[in-house]
Amino acid sequence: MKNTIEFSNKHILILGLAKSGLAAAKVLHGIGAIITVNDQKSYEENEAAKELEKMGIKVFCGGHPIEILDDHFDFIVKNPGIPYSNPLLVKAKEKGIPILTEVEIAYHITPADFIGITGSNGKTTTTTLIFEMLDKGAKSPLIAGNIGTVACEVAQKANKEDIIVTELSSFQLMGIKDFAPKIAVLLNIFDAHLDYHGTKEEYIKAKARIFKNQTENDYCVINVDDKDVIRAAEGSRGIKIPFSTTQQLETGAYIKDQAIYFNQEKIIDIKDIVLPGVHNLENILAAIAVAKLVSTSNNAIFEVLTTFTGVKHRLQYVTTINNRKFYNDSKATNILATKKAISAFEQPVVLLAGGLDRGNEFDDLVNELKRVKAMVLFGQTAKKLERAGKLAGIEILKNVDNVEAAVKVAYDLSNEGDVILLSPACASWDQHKTFEERGDIFINAVHKLK
Repeated sequence: MKNTIEFSNKHILILGLAKSGLAAAKVLHGIGAIITVNDQKSYEENEAAKELEKMGIKVFCGGHPIEILDDHFDFIVKNPGIPYSNPLLVKAKEKGIPILTEVEIAYHITPADFIGITGSNGKTTTTTLIFEMLDKGAKSPLIAGNIGTVACEVAQKANKEDIIVTELSSFQLMGIKDFAPKIAVLLNIFDAHLDYHGTKEEYIKAKARIFKNQTENDYCVINVDDKDVIRAAEGSRGIKIPFSTTQQLETGAYIKDQAIYFNQEKIIDIKDIVLPGVHNLENILAAIAVAKLVSTSNNAIFEVLTTFTGVKHRLQYVTTINNRKFYNDSKATNILATKKAISAFEQPVVLLAGGLDRGNEFDDLVNELKRVKAMVLFGQTAKKLERAGKLAGIEILKNVDNVEAAVKVAYDLSNEGDVILLSPACASWDQHKTFEERGDIFINAVHKLK
């Protein structure tokens, strides 16, 4: 860990615990910061707050009172999910207190280089692919961020020889000040999180912050098929490395003659790649571009792409039962993700969908649903999805109570050669705490069929 004075002896408010807040509090406390923690959850239910209190850290639970700012704070480190419209943060901004997310802490406490990956879809798959390629190529990678391990927790253990491969959300990027990845990747930009950002323009600005502090010695890996990505990258001083699924490029990663190339060098035939879905070619191209930039061998890249079948809950192959293939895409919490999942298969699809009602209709899904033979629906949005299914001309539409019941019904409706796909197009919070919980229930129900 760096001998940094950026946070030592500074008064820092950790706003919101969860995984990132807990890790940030421990790391900052360990380097001599004076920490106060404020969390929405009540003290009685808050095991993380109790743990920090035993370490001598001051904790306030049960809400976010503005009066807490009467103490002098040099920084606020906030949970990425807390919106900037929160009254405490509005007041902090008025007082000129810098508001950071823990990825900024991670950047300051490690000598390791960062590879940062962001985008509306495909972040986790791309991050994992890059990590696996570098790992196979003996490049000493570590993995961090939204993917499960908090960045500052990883950073405190990293050495100069390491590379930290980090998945980054727009929420996290809004809370950076100096963070500068050696390689920044922007996969795509679609309408997402507009309830948080307000407008697509603000969302694009948040994504563009991944390039904010790059220098001429850094790299900027961008999807040149996406006009919003190109626009977001205009401000980067890094060397631009393009990738495209539709254009044969002079440099960068692209497709030619049903094979993937980088800088005119053939890397792999598409037929040898086991990860399903045309949309995953975007992720693969980006990952190859990054891997080649850090001198990863073609053999290492080939080995990963011929064995990697997907990240859990993201178009994850589960098993085959009586020649029916089951896929868990519980992470598909919006229409776009489900559209991409359906388009990944040429076989007939029995689709399991439904979940939290955010007030939207599903008309944008209708064209893809024309490729679906049957739908099994659950949750608050079941009736809305049933309407979309009827518009698509699907004759077999079944409503059930939950995901577990949907698995048995979907199997009964299927034939040999079909794909049974959980891709809900909705968040899980009407019936489950997380999309992971929903996906695990699906996987368990599938294995029960055996």
